[in-house]
Amino acid sequence: MFSILRPYIFSLDPEVAHDLAIKSLKANFLPKSFFKVEDEKMLETTLFGNNISNPIGLAAGFDKSAEVYNSLFKFGFGFIEVGTVTPKQQLGNPKPRIFRLEKDQALINRLGFNNHGSEIISKRISNNHPEGFLGINIGPNKETKNKEEDYYICLSRLSMFAGYITINISSPNTEGLRDFHDQGELKKLLTGLNKIIIEKRIKCPIAIKISPDIKDNEIGKIIELISSHSIKGIVISNTTDSNRNNLSDIKKHESGGLSGQPLKDISTKLIKRFYKETKGKIKIIGVGGVDSGQSAYEKITAGANAVQLYTGMVYKGPGIVKEIKKDLISILKKENIRNISEAVGINA
Repeated sequence: MFSILRPYIFSLDPEVAHDLAIKSLKANFLPKSFFKVEDEKMLETTLFGNNISNPIGLAAGFDKSAEVYNSLFKFGFGFIEVGTVTPKQQLGNPKPRIFRLEKDQALINRLGFNNHGSEIISKRISNNHPEGFLGINIGPNKETKNKEEDYYICLSRLSMFAGYITINISSPNTEGLRDFHDQGELKKLLTGLNKIIIEKRIKCPIAIKISPDIKDNEIGKIIELISSHSIKGIVISNTTDSNRNNLSDIKKHESGGLSGQPLKDISTKLIKRFYKETKGKIKIIGVGGVDSGQSAYEKITAGANAVQLYTGMVYKGPGIVKEIKKDLISILKKENIRNISEAVGINA
């Protein structure tokens, strides 16, 4: 069905198409059984101590305001991450702010954390219990004077509704956000988060979402801080604001974060580095260019415990999760691997 509708969908502005998708998902009409596959038990695994049906997740950025996560679970995702959620509602950057790079199977976005805000979203989730493992991605408002405080507000307000919380320090579309990759700034943020966790007795696991544009000499410092501040996971990685030289599409010069196929190998190499240096002790969620069973398998064997996609679904439609599951099961059988968890890091 998606292949028939795709020419019409791609004739629309990307953000208009996305808004139509959200409205359609609110109808919640597709049966979950449609997206099941044979031998899916081979994909069962754990993430942050929770059992999930498979390691394929939806990345933050699609369901920014937690409006349709239960409809999305029906597509067969093992987990879903909503957000980025900020303390206050904000509109984001001026439009147009999403660009399809069809020749490169990529997107560029400069949305700027448009969402309904933490108060509305916390009430929405409390009134619509997640039917699967739900992560919440949090970040600061654009106009805030104290970004750390915004993280603390969101953590306090949303942690009780989340299977895990992702601290987004890596969007290229919020000025100064990537400064948190600096050792001093990151230590200050993590120390403050730990204080909130202790004071409010928060049990929710915390992950950090990092930039793909970090330098090699920063990796060890980031790992050292994450390990010493009880962070349970790393999401590798966010979009890149560089890496445009080899792109073919005319829109490649638009400012914003680049996602999709051009990010695939960059994020996979970074996953391998982090896995080797953490010795597998910290959970890794791999993001960037996942659109097939093979690309998911590459990230998992590089050290990712789970993967996420977004751009792949834009280009291949909601059936992508079912296809990835089928492909992964086929690869596991070919490699004589009984369960996907046994493949984590075997090529690192």
